[in-house]
Amino acid sequence: MELLQGRIRDYAWGSRTGIAELQGRPVPSAGPEAELWLGAHPGAPATVDRDGAPVDLTDLLVAEPAHWLGERLVGRFGTRLPFLLKVLAADAPLSLQAHPNAEQARAGYAADADRVNYVDPYHKPELLVALSEFEALCGFRDPAGSAAAIAAFGVPALEPVVAALRTGPAGLREAVRLLLSWPAAERAGLVADVLAAEVAGPDADLARALAADYPADPGVVVALLLHHVRLAPGEAIWMPAGNLHAYLRGTGVEIMAASDNVLRGGLTPKRVDVDELLRVLHFEVLDEPVVRPEPVAPGVVTWPVPVEDFALHRVEVTPGGPEARLALPGPRVVLCRAGELVVDDGVGRVTLTAGRAAIGAAAGGPLVLGGDGEAFIATAGVR
Repeated sequence: MELLQGRIRDYAWGSRTGIAELQGRPVPSAGPEAELWLGAHPGAPATVDRDGAPVDLTDLLVAEPAHWLGERLVGRFGTRLPFLLKVLAADAPLSLQAHPNAEQARAGYAADADRVNYVDPYHKPELLVALSEFEALCGFRDPAGSAAAIAAFGVPALEPVVAALRTGPAGLREAVRLLLSWPAAERAGLVADVLAAEVAGPDADLARALAADYPADPGVVVALLLHHVRLAPGEAIWMPAGNLHAYLRGTGVEIMAASDNVLRGGLTPKRVDVDELLRVLHFEVLDEPVVRPEPVAPGVVTWPVPVEDFALHRVEVTPGGPEARLALPGPRVVLCRAGELVVDDGVGRVTLTAGRAAIGAAAGGPLVLGGDGEAFIATAGVR
């Protein structure tokens, strides 16, 4: 095991407390801290110390792929870490977005010479586990419920959207297209009409909250087509390719395929490409967006996902109790969530406190964790 130094991304929606509190730094932080990246993505690779100087993890993987990744992972993914572990801390809504599947990402990257939509040729399924209460929009809900919610506002201009939704899942594409293609000059008026309606309830509360940040964005209405979930700590949401979603606020541990391909539809000042988003979206109802932890050993839980790129486990150990021994495939990224942990893979031994991370190469043996605390362990899903 070796200590791993992650990198913080300072996106405007980030929190001034979530990541700083995790790492035991003064709060509030000087500026927004949105994500702590713990991986080898070229956008913000973590580093490992070599002779007193930081070395990008990406360079180490290329230099010693058999040691770090192992032959099986190199054969499947090449000389790159297939997953990216993050801590995400949101004080304001992220964009309405979706991610391409593997085939779409490869084709999009090949055709997108200017890299305006596709910055790499990889898909980006993702799992987020709540550390605090976490609020999100994720996946289409029953269109009948969405139709009733939007009809309740009594806005005549939205009648074609309501009519499309009343046809069932087959009308989802048309409803989303109508809203995201709303004439720019009429968007502020549409949102104002929604807010002016004397409607109470969760859907109206959500629209008003989003409109406070985006008063001229039809994404305020698109949000009513999605599940609005509130996760308790330990609960998760699984977002496969093609599912429309937006994280609203809270702190969580997120693991994903190592990609930065994001197609946005609204609730953002960043670039929006409605046509490309409509092309990759899956217009089907997501029956249950919440994933609950499954125990796999004493003190160890996981959230099963159907991909080879990653897997995530949470481990809790207590003083005087047994050490946790996990035969997880390498490489392994370990993030200490709380307490103080000693982590040993037979090759190296490190002590981690809250907010600190380490990486163990594929050449190491089973992970052994002792001490008093909680850790998240990211690995590839290939066994």
